[in-house]
Amino acid sequence: MASQGGQDPRLAKIASSIRVIPDFPKPGIMFQDITTLLLNPEAFKDTIDLFVERYREQNISVVAGVEARGFIFGPPIALAIGAKFVPMRKPNKLPGEVISEEYSLEYGTDTMEMHVGAVQPGDRALIVDDLIATGGTLCAAIKLIERVGAEVVECACAIELPELKGRDRLGDKPLFVLVSSDI
Repeated sequence: MASQGGQDPRLAKIASSIRVIPDFPKPGIMFQDITTLLLNPEAFKDTIDLFVERYREQNISVVAGVEARGFIFGPPIALAIGAKFVPMRKPNKLPGEVISEEYSLEYGTDTMEMHVGAVQPGDRALIVDDLIATGGTLCAAIKLIERVGAEVVECACAIELPELKGRDRLGDKPLFVLVSSDI
């Protein structure tokens, strides 16, 4: 696990607090476990602070958190920068009317949903998740946000698995990552 840029000492602390679990949930997967980061209040606070420092002055009106770990990072960022938080969920988890976006996984497809009216035309959105691997979930989130006429300012993740090239799938959408993992 390496920190991006390396100059901020908080990045090394964040990187060292993420546990890697081999062969979970299936053989060959090196699972990036953020629960150990959450058990370290200083590293968790540093994670949120780094995101807040980046987005505080960018006029973000919506922080969209991708289920489920985007729900951990998104709300404290939204509160700190004065934005609303919008959950982006798996199918049949949100009450009321939703819009949906199907996306590809390496073993099939999945769907992401967002409440109708949660994001408005002209909103400036930050999409937050814990990790970018192949980029499928972030691409679906981008499509949902843009479909309603909002602007995706950036995607933000605590961890990137660069060898899976998820960043490439985002096209021209900027991605900000705290740490990079060479699995």
